Amino acid sequence: MGYAVFGGAVLQCSFGMAPSVLNVLPAVRVTGSMPMATIMDQAPMVNIMPFGMCSSIANPTVAAATAAALGVLTPMPCIPVIPAPWAPGSPTVLAGGKPCLSHTSKCMCAYGGVINIQNPGTVNIQVK
Repeated sequence: MGYAVFGGAVLQCSFGMAPSVLNVLPAVRVTGSMPMATIMDQAPMVNIMPFGMCSSIANPTVAAATAAALGVLTPMPCIPVIPAPWAPGSPTVLAGGKPCLSHTSKCMCAYGGVINIQNPGTVNIQVK
């Protein structure tokens, strides 16, 4: 069983150099004033903010900067590209008709990064 994820949760990308915050729009308010996250809260620059600098060679800007530096890996600013929703979602807890996130959910960046939830924003609400 995992912990529910709320707006303000701390995220980390495997190729990012800094943590980020999950922004959850207040369309679905489940507990008090904190909006609960669902698997569809994956929009770049809306829900998932940049992770500082990106070090993935699959990122075209990193590849170009690395080539210009004669093969020395040169990180460039992160702009997440998220092609698919978070997985897995909670099969039993829904918010707005969508599966809720648990702290074990992961999201993939198109440049190969795995986005993890480091701090779900609460540790007293569990979802299955």
